[in-house]
Parts: sequence; C-alpha cells; structure tokens
Amino acid sequence: MRPSTLRALKRAAELTRQNRLTEAVLVAEPVILNADSYEGDEILRWLADHVTDFTGEDRKENRR
Repeated sequence: MRPSTLRALKRAAELTRQNRLTEAVLVAEPVILNADSYEGDEILRWLADHVTDFTGEDRKENRR
C-alpha cells in the first residue's frame, strides 16, 4: 500500500474516533476509489485488521 494511502486511512480512523465522520469519509474515499485491485485488497485487509482504530474499542471486550 502506498504511504499516502496508509496516512489517509489512519487519519480517517482518527477523525472517526473524534465523531467527525463526514471529514473521515472525505479523507478516505478518494484513496479507496482510486486504488487499483491490488491496493484495494491491501486496503480491505488493513481495514479488517484495524477495526478498533475506528471504534476505539478493544475487539476482545466485544467478544464477551
């Protein structure tokens, strides 16, 4: 994944945790839409692995 894509995803996660969802979408959407199929797959894996970056919750706590 390109460093700029990763920065955008991390920034979107930070904005989401701050309840700034509209801004988060404005940051993440262009990089997601412009990704090729290879980078798109990397983005999907990153998002799946970093769900708690967006929610601020611990996955283990949610499994109870």
